[in-house]
Amino acid sequence: MVKVLIVDDSVFMRTVIRDMLANDSSIEIVGTASNGLDALEKIQEIHPDLITLDIEMPKMNGLEVLRELKKIKQHPKILMLSSLTSKDAEMTHEAIHLGADDFMLKPNLPHVREITEELISKVKHLATLQPPGIHHNPTPSVTGPADRVVLIGSSAGGPQQVDTLLSMLSPDLPAGVIITQHMPVGFTAPLAERFNRIATMPVKETQNGDMLETGKILLSKAGVHTIIAGVMGERGKTTGRIVHTTSPPVHGVRPAVDKTFESAAHVYGKNAVSVILSGMGNDAGIGAHAIKQAGGVSLVCDEKDCLVYGMARSAIKNNAVDLILPLNKLSKEIERVVHMMEGTRV
Repeated sequence: MVKVLIVDDSVFMRTVIRDMLANDSSIEIVGTASNGLDALEKIQEIHPDLITLDIEMPKMNGLEVLRELKKIKQHPKILMLSSLTSKDAEMTHEAIHLGADDFMLKPNLPHVREITEELISKVKHLATLQPPGIHHNPTPSVTGPADRVVLIGSSAGGPQQVDTLLSMLSPDLPAGVIITQHMPVGFTAPLAERFNRIATMPVKETQNGDMLETGKILLSKAGVHTIIAGVMGERGKTTGRIVHTTSPPVHGVRPAVDKTFESAAHVYGKNAVSVILSGMGNDAGIGAHAIKQAGGVSLVCDEKDCLVYGMARSAIKNNAVDLILPLNKLSKEIERVVHMMEGTRV
């Protein structure tokens, strides 16, 4: 049973969050608080496993709560609930920097109950997530320009799966990794920082001109498409460079997984492996097909492990899938496929 404290200055939001979490019998709402001061008192009284924390509140806001909790040796997991504004994006990044364990975006009020499944999934995932071990982000034994690439595409329900995948991949994976996750503008920076705590390799948000490097993970920046351009690396090997473009959204999103996958197929060909996780819509199907046509390998997560199966289903319908695997077996298959690649292109 996960004991949850709900912290929000809005009576409406406290009620809605309580109602949503009550849909799962493994979650117990042990209390609510309307501001940060109230929250700190109740944390000491009822010792919740997790708190959902609003950012802007009277008396003491969410960031001030995080600063106080840093002084306490043992405190609950913290899930920030953020509004879709640029100001909230900056504050969310600060919250992650201050130690928040994860964040979730609140949709506009008429649609707020649509996040029920994702909220429950986040809470249960965070409750079981282990802190990074002493070998977190070790120095990889293989470095330099990446001549092999692992491409991960996800949307709704995806970040929890990315956590699992990045924590299980070998730090010595001889490939660069690019994650394209559907996110509003401003929120991929805090997400990259959060992934960086969990992954076995360093993670950063893409910047225009970044080189793909072995043993490093890039998260596609929200608001632009991440295109992979081919450049000549060391010893005549082809590698990739990040090019950001503000061309129109694809499938209504930017970054689009299809854009990243298709461009990577042109550059890396048979030295690319694509991985499709949970996500809504049709993005990734065309890109996975391009990877497969170029001689690369296309992997898809099993439906039972996905919150939403639209993106994976689009790849399956396009006959663009080599293998469908449970989430906990994807990392080993990625490693097997990468090690079988030649590591160079003519």
